[in-house]
Amino acid sequence: MSSSLPGSRQLPASQYDLSTYWGRVQHAVGLTDPSTLFAGTTGLENAKRLLTDYKQGKIKHMSPELWQAKKLVDSTLHPDTGETILLPFRMSAFVLSNLIVTAGMLQPGLGTGGTVAWQVINQSLNVAINSANANKSSPLSWSKMAQSYFAAVSVSCGVAVGLNKVVPRLKSLTPATRVTLTRLVPFAAVATAGALNVFLMRGEEMRTGIDVYPVLSDTDRAALAAEGKGENDVPSLGKSKAAARLAVGETAASRVFNSTPIMVLPPLALVRLQRTEWLRARPRMVMPVNLALILGTSFAVLPLALAVFPQRQAIAADKLEPEFHGRGGVDGRVVFNRGI
Repeated sequence: MSSSLPGSRQLPASQYDLSTYWGRVQHAVGLTDPSTLFAGTTGLENAKRLLTDYKQGKIKHMSPELWQAKKLVDSTLHPDTGETILLPFRMSAFVLSNLIVTAGMLQPGLGTGGTVAWQVINQSLNVAINSANANKSSPLSWSKMAQSYFAAVSVSCGVAVGLNKVVPRLKSLTPATRVTLTRLVPFAAVATAGALNVFLMRGEEMRTGIDVYPVLSDTDRAALAAEGKGENDVPSLGKSKAAARLAVGETAASRVFNSTPIMVLPPLALVRLQRTEWLRARPRMVMPVNLALILGTSFAVLPLALAVFPQRQAIAADKLEPEFHGRGGVDGRVVFNRGI
């Protein structure tokens, strides 16, 4: 993230008002913009150079070029470590990476073996995304990551296989309703396991806590700048389990908010479209149309879901463990990286 770049001058957090939901949505549109995936190493280095020049006072004012550079850096670098997130696991690749898995899970006639195989692939992707975008102040060991991975896979496969077996037995339902429910099965498994995956993959954060920092005033930032320092040089107040529970819970909720419209809207829209003469005459177009509906819904919903909770979360220090009481910054608040 841009805050990890050298220089004592503070970059604006966003060109939008992050204290409002709509401002966070607009900011999230930039973080999830797939065009940033094509910048390459050269584009990223140029963006980092521009932002560094601003932070070091060589560039005086933000410009459209600088905002574009900030969008690229923020969507590519991890906010805690400043390291580049692997391309398939960035939020800007989230929709495209998941679309590949979704296409596999929607193949007709998969059977139990195929369902399990695609759920394993899906959970492997979830593990990688959750790990890559988690708060890094309490990293997960390889052994605990493996345990979490197998638990998430077991649950998702159980949900998918169980629902696939239950739906055909619901004889009281009309054939059209059973078809609709059958199409909802993969998404129900994804939604259930997706939320659980966040808790499992970030369980170490809740066990050990995450770093929290005082909210700085303009005077504090000016004092740091005078010393040639930035906000990244402010020491942590300690690790808070309460903050970790809030961060992980909100991230899990955002996954549910993201998957629910995708779970419901495309299958229902497809059922209606299949009644049209055009699609009846072109049965081979059912899968491409379904994937197009999923793709469009996914791109529309992801920024809305990510923006429900701020990524940089501020909370009253007195709401955390007693050791943090009275140690907050502005308005007695502390701030932490929720993860995304």
